[in-house]
Amino acid sequence: MNETGDNVHVLVTGAAGFIGAAVARRMLCEGHTVVGIDNLNDYYSVQLKRDRLAALEQESRGSFHFHAIDIAEMAPIDAALGRQQIDCVIHLGAQAGVRYSLENPAAYIRSNLVGHANILEFARQRQIAHTVYASSSSVYGDRPTTPFREEDRADRPVSLYAATKRADELLSESYAHLYRLPLTGLRFFTVYGPWGRPDMMPWLFTAKILAGDTIQVFNGGAMHRDFTYIDDIVAGILACAASPPQDDGRMKPGGSAAPHAVYNIGNNRPEHLMDVLRVIERACDKAARIEFLPMQPGDVPRTFADISAMKRDFGYQPTTLIDEGFPRFVKWYREYHGI
Repeated sequence: MNETGDNVHVLVTGAAGFIGAAVARRMLCEGHTVVGIDNLNDYYSVQLKRDRLAALEQESRGSFHFHAIDIAEMAPIDAALGRQQIDCVIHLGAQAGVRYSLENPAAYIRSNLVGHANILEFARQRQIAHTVYASSSSVYGDRPTTPFREEDRADRPVSLYAATKRADELLSESYAHLYRLPLTGLRFFTVYGPWGRPDMMPWLFTAKILAGDTIQVFNGGAMHRDFTYIDDIVAGILACAASPPQDDGRMKPGGSAAPHAVYNIGNNRPEHLMDVLRVIERACDKAARIEFLPMQPGDVPRTFADISAMKRDFGYQPTTLIDEGFPRFVKWYREYHGI
């Protein structure tokens, strides 16, 4: 994570989540100390989250320290982390899911807005050298033109989830401007891979194909996603974490002259949903039963990341194609469930 090879103490929020656990694992492998926090909510299987944590504990050799904390509550954060050395924050904790935000908007306000503000305040009080936080490609809404670029307008969200993520970027800009706090936001594009979330397409399709159940395909299958493999995402996060934006008055990606940058992090390669389905079918060695449905509220038909800023500033180059990544997920899924 740094050029000297020194042990860095990193706070990872959402450490029991898909991306958070993967980031923590990579940092532990590189010899760093990871402090993880997560509220272990039941939006999806708590057992899956505990299994991710158990794997981290097993691999950490004492360098992983976990606290069950809700980031929407500041007092427990201060109590648990008051004496912990923290050099860098990677803030991935949030209420995830576009469709669920239609059902339970309060959960998104609490976790994604109040929680994000608390982490910013923690970073300000502790004068953290760099905080990297999760945004989302959903902030672009249903823009008709692609690829999505950081300078594109992002003020017309089509879901509450997207609105909270854009609000996080604006809160971060305020903190960077007022307190000169180094911050980097990453707009993730459809992350997938082993240990992924049960509410996302790879898990849903794989589970139903293997069980012989019917899968639901929205918008008649006319969907494109910039699917990005988890290892490529983690590599990008760590590259960003090692290089905080400078307080030099220069314009950063995302349009800030403060020490705040916002980057797209994706695969730069939108894939047709039906092509991905065929890859999963081959990996499962079983054909899917399909029910085609209309577009769902809050969803968008196409995502496509322009990652030229990430390439220029960090040498970011995703390497995993869907023909490799999705079979890896299916293999992990079978092993995890013993099927």
